[in-house]
Amino acid sequence: MPLRTIVRAVVVLALLLGGSAVVGPAAHAGQRAERQAAVTVRGGDTLYSAGARCTVGFNARSGTTLYALVPGRCAQGSSTWYADPALTVAVGVTAGVSFPGNDYASIRYTNTAVAYPGEVSLGAGAGTRDITNAANPVVGQSICHVGRTTGYRCGTVQAVNLTINYGEGTVYGLFRSTICSEPGDAGGPAFSGGTALGIIVGSSGNCSSGGVTYYQPVTEWLSAYGLSIY
Repeated sequence: MPLRTIVRAVVVLALLLGGSAVVGPAAHAGQRAERQAAVTVRGGDTLYSAGARCTVGFNARSGTTLYALVPGRCAQGSSTWYADPALTVAVGVTAGVSFPGNDYASIRYTNTAVAYPGEVSLGAGAGTRDITNAANPVVGQSICHVGRTTGYRCGTVQAVNLTINYGEGTVYGLFRSTICSEPGDAGGPAFSGGTALGIIVGSSGNCSSGGVTYYQPVTEWLSAYGLSIY
């Protein structure tokens, strides 16, 4: 049998047995692209950097460029962000941080192989909520939020235009709800129906004995960076 025929037979056999006749860089790049295409980052999901992990409040856009909204305190000092704790799927870079005074930051998504829908995750097994616009909170308004620690909870807006003093500085213009939250909930999205209201930045008390939660309003955030909810 000619050598050319023998080589072709080996290649066909490898494919039939479930192997691959191509194992070079192009094949590995294709496998990475397939993994990343299966990744989705929504509001309520977590992004990771070398020194921090931040919950995405909401996804936003400016034209065709997409962004994640995260707390300013969380994003300080980090530049590149990943969709996984092993830091293998890079998704974006820090585009702006404002803290103290405000407590917000934006991460510009750069990986077009990853999906960034305009919705928030309500927690394991609870589905998602499509968020289509943003508004200022109003006292007495119904509100729900999703925290990484305490999950999906609802209550009412209790007060607006509040000032909070952190050890690192003072933040102005926050609002408060009757919903409890606990450490690890920061960055979680707060909304009323399909309307984005704010992102968790602080709390008082806990979910065992009762507490309240403070939020950075989303409308100020969007205005500062020229973004919109989608």
